[in-house]
Amino acid sequence: MLAETTDAYDADILLQYVPSLFVLLGLYALVVSDFPNLFGPIAVVVVAVAWQLLTLDYLAAEQVTQFWPLFVVAFGISIIVGHFRSHSRGVADAFISSVGVFGGSEQRSTTAAFEGADLTALFGGVSLDLREADIEDRPATINTTALFGGCEITVPPEWNVRMDVLPVFGAVEDERKRRDRDHDEIDLVVTGFAAFGGVSVSD
Repeated sequence: MLAETTDAYDADILLQYVPSLFVLLGLYALVVSDFPNLFGPIAVVVVAVAWQLLTLDYLAAEQVTQFWPLFVVAFGISIIVGHFRSHSRGVADAFISSVGVFGGSEQRSTTAAFEGADLTALFGGVSLDLREADIEDRPATINTTALFGGCEITVPPEWNVRMDVLPVFGAVEDERKRRDRDHDEIDLVVTGFAAFGGVSVSD
């Protein structure tokens, strides 16, 4: 873009392949999350591939818009998989699946053996309160997908939390005050994907 704006080089042919960067970014998000969180990265990959094909004139806009319901199908499948995972655990509240679509969802866990959660926010918000929960087998893992929405996680102040969320035009933040931890072991790992949305941890 700098070469183009300064007339140093005609970069039009290079700018045509900008969508491919988002394809690589989506694939990278899948790999670094060990594939538990599929909908967000796959949605970015599919949109970027369609954008690239349109840019290279391999597809017409009318052909692309015909297949937008596939996003609804993919989103529904991700919800079903999340609920199956939550109900396959033996301990109540050990694994939570929460979805917020054009609205909000609030969940709380008070179990002494919290294992993890799947949080999905699509044009909405999802919050999970873990202040009364404990972890038996550390670290627990929370997979987040925030697309034009937000995921808020509240944890006890003494927990050590590692943020492994990949933001794309989004924000990821641990809002807790800095303090000396009582232990070095990681209690909770927050992974996932935030595009035009945010994931935050507070106490």
